[in-house]
Amino acid sequence: METENKLSLDRVYQAAFALKDIARKTDLIYSPHFSNKNEIYLKTENLQVTGSFKLRGAYFKISRLTEEEKAAGIVACSAGNHAQGVALSASRIGIRSTICMPDGAPISKVEATKAHGADVCLVKGAYDDAYAYACKLQDETGATFIHPFDDPDVIAGQGTIGLEILDQLKDVDAIVVPVGGGGLISGIAFAVKHLKPDVKVYGVQAREAASMADSLKYDEQVTLSTVNTFADGIAVKHPGDLTFSLIREYVDEIVTVSEDEIAAAILALIEKQKLIAEGAGAVSVAAVMFDKIPVEGKNVVCLVSGGNIDVNILSRVITRGLVTSGRNATLNIALEDKPGQLVDVATIIASCGANVTGVHYGHSDPNTAVTSCILMLDIETRDFAQIEQIKNKLTGDGFKLL
Repeated sequence: METENKLSLDRVYQAAFALKDIARKTDLIYSPHFSNKNEIYLKTENLQVTGSFKLRGAYFKISRLTEEEKAAGIVACSAGNHAQGVALSASRIGIRSTICMPDGAPISKVEATKAHGADVCLVKGAYDDAYAYACKLQDETGATFIHPFDDPDVIAGQGTIGLEILDQLKDVDAIVVPVGGGGLISGIAFAVKHLKPDVKVYGVQAREAASMADSLKYDEQVTLSTVNTFADGIAVKHPGDLTFSLIREYVDEIVTVSEDEIAAAILALIEKQKLIAEGAGAVSVAAVMFDKIPVEGKNVVCLVSGGNIDVNILSRVITRGLVTSGRNATLNIALEDKPGQLVDVATIIASCGANVTGVHYGHSDPNTAVTSCILMLDIETRDFAQIEQIKNKLTGDGFKLL
């Protein structure tokens, strides 16, 4: 097969050797918190140098350039993590780099890329728009383009994660991997299936950016008109040619998760494992948490691919994750506008063990009595069961929930 002539197990081992003093062999952490049906382990690439796995493929690719190619400089496109990997790799090797990034990329990723010595060019639109502009720059300058995923050297670099997992967990049954353009899962699946073909490899995409999942479904490469996910690291409209071919051959299944499920996974990683993951990095955990993958009773490795999340986004994601997991709720209650009503409501909520964090008062709407009002309460709760307990207690005592 042509792709195997370009990508070989030998090349993955070459990448592992090239990266031994550059990339960290990230920890594989046993984590019983995310499922009571499986033994879950986290491969913590969010703790990798630059906060993402992307350094692996970028460095291996750049290290193999000729002296002539190095002199001409390099150009790349990225939503952020590949950008940092390329920028750091180029500075280590002493090469000039220009990185094209979508103008919506998190500020933290843009600034980190600049800090590693790259010239950053912000391009209006999504990843694919930045890619088109980077190709234009390549034609104009003669620089070498470092593709974020559709390149055999880049894929081989990412495949070193597969080697590490097999070394760290001898009886691994399944590996769950985030998917954007497909370079990460292609490398891991290629390495793992050649060394231990019984191990299942599952991919996970954001439901609003499921270009690879749709491509597999229709057995041809699909281009999405838009992508709409805060998991910017996997917001890719069109899968790679090489990666689509490799995934079709070596990956067992690709599933999708919602934005709320991703937010819940980020919150769970913070609370239960003390790990920060970006949206793209948390989709593997989300897939296991919400039973998207048939891996009951198995030793499952979830790859947390990156941790470079903007703190402003993180605060909103935490709030959304609290709501999704039943930890925060808002109650709208129709009340008679008379003394003592708020005390009665607060007493019921306190008796159920919840905490009121916000109180808002509004006049009645046209469908309620003139003498009534609407009380809006923000409450902290343990879970959805406690929310239902509070609602049942309120209605049982005669209060009307809207």
